Amino acid sequence: MSALPDVRTVTRIRARTGMLDFDLKSVWQYRELLYFLVWRDVKVRYAQAVLGTGWAIVQPLIAVAIFTVIFHLFAKLPSDGLPYPVFAMAAILPWTYFSEASRRSALGLVGDSDLVKKVYFPRLIIPLANIVSPLIDFAITLLVLFALMAWYGIGLSPNIVFIPVFVFMTMALSLSIGLWLGPVNVRFRDVMHTLPFVLQIWMYATPIVYPLSMVPDRWKTLYSLNPTVGLIEGFRWSLLGHGTLDLMALVLSATVIFASLFGGLVFFRRAERSFADII
Repeated sequence: MSALPDVRTVTRIRARTGMLDFDLKSVWQYRELLYFLVWRDVKVRYAQAVLGTGWAIVQPLIAVAIFTVIFHLFAKLPSDGLPYPVFAMAAILPWTYFSEASRRSALGLVGDSDLVKKVYFPRLIIPLANIVSPLIDFAITLLVLFALMAWYGIGLSPNIVFIPVFVFMTMALSLSIGLWLGPVNVRFRDVMHTLPFVLQIWMYATPIVYPLSMVPDRWKTLYSLNPTVGLIEGFRWSLLGHGTLDLMALVLSATVIFASLFGGLVFFRRAERSFADII
């Protein structure tokens, strides 16, 4: 009898080379882990909560009520001819997602330190999972906004087809923050104390409780370097169909977002080799 052929499988392990080798192929191969982490975060977030996912509705509604009383009734801030609760809700919706996704992605590596130390997987999975899981709250809150618009007799705008574009840009900005601050938080835990404070200040530097039209023209270009300006205005334009989209603010926001994302991927890739040793 002839001998069976000697069939051997050779696995070659080598270090990644090149500053731009982000190993995105491995991220796709570990997509089931990404799904598991997202599902885990959703279950843990509302575990043993009486209202459960109802908190995704209660929190933005309370914020809208407070903003309406303080900034509209007392401070008399304009709302570009829109009912102020709808005006504010259309901005609170993306801002709540952005702030929550940024916070989770920046702190996620330390939160999953046991996983990082014991198991190999592309570390990029963690910030990705942390920007995906808050989308569930975003979707629930979006339905609340639709109900609020119906209450005030405001129909859906044809511009709503552009919503996925602005959602993607917001996800990209949140991910870029996680890619920059996540490795920093591994070394310096001050990030977890500083980030909520920075996000709070950032919110008032964004046209959420006031319209962009209140910013003097001579300052608009500088103001629009804040990437959330174009995002918030884009969401309002898409959801409410009111006014015209500020293309300058949108282009500046997109430029800052994707430059930050690219730089964040490079920084994260260079830093991830030492995560398990330091964390």
